[in-house]
Amino acid sequence: MNEQGLLIIPRLRVQNANCISSPMTWGFPAMTAFTGLMVALERKVHEHTGLEFLSVGVICHHFAAQVTTGGYTRTFCLTRNPVDKDGSTAAIVEEGRAHLEITLVFGVAGSGMAASDEQLQQAAHHCADVLATLRIAGGSVLPAEPGTPGYYQQPTLKSLSDDPDLRASEFRSLRRQWLPGFALVCRDDLLTERLHELRQSQPEASRIDAWLDLSRLHIRPRPATEQTQAPATPATDKVEWEASRPPGWLVPIPVGFGALSPLHQPGEVAHARDMTVPFRFVESLYSIGQWLSPHRLQSPEQLMWYSTHDDSSGLYRCQNDYSPSHITDFA
Repeated sequence: MNEQGLLIIPRLRVQNANCISSPMTWGFPAMTAFTGLMVALERKVHEHTGLEFLSVGVICHHFAAQVTTGGYTRTFCLTRNPVDKDGSTAAIVEEGRAHLEITLVFGVAGSGMAASDEQLQQAAHHCADVLATLRIAGGSVLPAEPGTPGYYQQPTLKSLSDDPDLRASEFRSLRRQWLPGFALVCRDDLLTERLHELRQSQPEASRIDAWLDLSRLHIRPRPATEQTQAPATPATDKVEWEASRPPGWLVPIPVGFGALSPLHQPGEVAHARDMTVPFRFVESLYSIGQWLSPHRLQSPEQLMWYSTHDDSSGLYRCQNDYSPSHITDFA
C-alpha cells in the first residue's frame, strides 16, 4: 500500500456514536464504521476533488461512554421511546452511545493530488465540509468549539515524498500534531502467540480461548510473603490477590465479517437493504487491537486500515499493516 498523500481532518467532535461495536464487544466504534465512512465520503467528493480514498487511520483524543457511573456494574444511559400507536409503552431497545473527539487520517491518491498547494487545501476544506454532513458510526459531527485557534486544527491535504527518509521525516512532523491521543492498530500476532502458549498446557485450546485470555483481567492469589515455601492454607498462611494482564493497552475488536451463505444475486433475498447489489449472510470476525501513542508509529502504513475480501474463503475484513518489530520509545 503506497498512498500518494494524506488527508487529515483533525479534532472532530462526534456526539452519540454507536459504541456497541459487535455482538460480543462494546467500546470504541468498529473500524468497519470508519472504512464505511471513507467510502461514503469518496462518493460525495470524488467528482469535485478527483481524490481516491484508499485507507483510513483514527486517533482518539477523548472517549466518553454514556453509561451510569459508580459501582462495578455499568449500564447504558437509554432514552425513553415514544408510546405505540395504541398508547401502550414501547419496548426499550438497548443502544450504546459515546461522545468522541477524533482525528481522521485518510490515505488518498488520484488525479487530485497533482494540484497546486492552494488547490490541495481547498480540496481538504471541501472534504471536511462534506464530512460534517455525514454520520460517523451513527454519531453526529459537531462544529468546532468557538475560538479554537491553531494551524493544526485545520483540515490538511499533504502529498508524501517517495524518498523513504524524507517520507519518514514528514510523518514524524505529522504525528506530533496528534498528541495527546491514541491510535488503534491490529495485533493478530499477539493472538497467535497466546494460542501457542495456551496449547502448551491446554492442547484443546482454540483461538476463542486465546482471544478471551487476552481480553480479560486476571486476578490470582499468591503467598503474602515471598519466603513462604509451603502452599497457603486458610488456617496457616495469608494470600494476596494480584491482578495482571498482558503488556500494552490491548482490546478485543471486530475486524470484519465472515460468510455464512453463498452469494445471492440481487433481488433473491426479500427485504434486503439494497435490492440492486448481491447479498450474503455473514457473522462478525474478531481479533486483538492495541492502542498506541502516535509517536510510536514509524510510517503512515502502520496507522492505516483498509478493506480486503477473499471470495474463496468468504472473508471481508479490515487489515492494518502495523508491525511490532518497528516499535521505538521515541524517535
